[in-house]
Amino acid sequence: MGGYLIYGANGYTAQLIAREGVKRGLSPILAGRNAEAVGTLARQLNLEHRTFALDDPAAVDAGLKDVAVVLNCAGPFSRTAKPMADACLRGRVHYLDVTGEISVFEELAGRDAEARAAGVMLMPGVGFDVVPSDCLAAHLKRRLPTANKLALGFQALGGFSRGTATTMVENLPKGGMIRRGGVLTRVPTAWRTRVIDFGRGPVRAMTIPWGDVATAYHSTGIPDIEVYVAAALSQVIAGRFLRWFGWAAGSRAVQGYLKRRIQAGPPGPSDEERARGQSLLWGEATDSVGGRVVSRLRGPEGYTLTMLAALAVVARVLNGEAPPGFKTPSLAYGPDFVLELPGVARTDEGV
Repeated sequence: MGGYLIYGANGYTAQLIAREGVKRGLSPILAGRNAEAVGTLARQLNLEHRTFALDDPAAVDAGLKDVAVVLNCAGPFSRTAKPMADACLRGRVHYLDVTGEISVFEELAGRDAEARAAGVMLMPGVGFDVVPSDCLAAHLKRRLPTANKLALGFQALGGFSRGTATTMVENLPKGGMIRRGGVLTRVPTAWRTRVIDFGRGPVRAMTIPWGDVATAYHSTGIPDIEVYVAAALSQVIAGRFLRWFGWAAGSRAVQGYLKRRIQAGPPGPSDEERARGQSLLWGEATDSVGGRVVSRLRGPEGYTLTMLAALAVVARVLNGEAPPGFKTPSLAYGPDFVLELPGVARTDEGV
C-alpha cells in the first residue's frame, strides 16, 4: 500500500498537518503547483515532493503514482476538488480534503456510485469543518432518532488563515443556505438569529452557509437543518447589509481589494494564538411531538483541530479503514470519532 500525499502543501493548514505528521513519524509526500515553496518545505522536513498543476490530468495521474490517499489542502476547493477527485477515481486513490464549501460536498456526494465502483472513499471536510459538527449531528440523531429538525452552531475563538479568509470573501455575494424538506435552500445573509449557550453563557448567533447544511443531511437524514455562528451585533448588521449590497462585494474591484488585504496579513494564527484559542460547538435536535435534545463539544482552536482530525482520518485510511463511496466523518467512523481527538469533550442535556 502506498503512502499519503498532501496537495497544496505550502499553505498554512497543510504546513501544520505536515509538520505534525513528521513529529509522529509519518512521511507525507508534499505536492503543489509552486515548486519553490513546496521544495523549500520538503527540504526543511526531509520529505519527498512533487510539483504538478491540476489542469493537466496526465501530470496529476503521474503525481499520484504509488499514493494510497490524497489530502487536498488547496483551496478554494470549488476549483481544486473536482480535478483531484477525478484523478483519484482514475487511479483508485482515496480522496480527502479540508473544505467547508457546500457545493463541493454536494458534488462529491453525487459521485457516490462512481466511487463505490472504483473502491475509492471520497471524504471532503476532514478538518474543523466538518468533523466535530458532523459527529455532533450524528450523536444528536442517535439520541433522538425521531428528529426532523437540526440546528448546529459554533463559536470559534481564534483567527483565520489566508486561504479561509479568501474563500469567505469569494462567498460574500452568495448569501445564506439552509436545508428545508431535504432540499438546499437559498436564504438571505444573516437570515435568522437566536441566542445560544455554547458553554460559556448565552450569546447572539446568526445563520451561515456552513458545510453541515450539506453533510449533516447525508449523515442523519434530518430534512431541516440550520447552522449558526456566534456573532456580535455589528456582524449581524453587516450581514444584513449584504442582502442589499452583496452585488458590490462580488465586484472585481472589491474582491481584489479584500484579497490584497488578506495577502498583506499573516498566513494564519500564530502557534501562541492557536494554543490560546478554543472551539465551542452546540447542537439541538427536535421532533414533531416535542422531543428535544441538546449536546455540546469543546475542543482545541479550529486549525489545531483541523490538523488533529485530518491526521486521524489519514491514519484510519492507511490502516485500511476506508469504506468506498462518498462518506462523511460520522458515516465512516461513527459519532464518537471526534472524541478520539486530544482535547475534545462532549456534554449532553435533555432527554
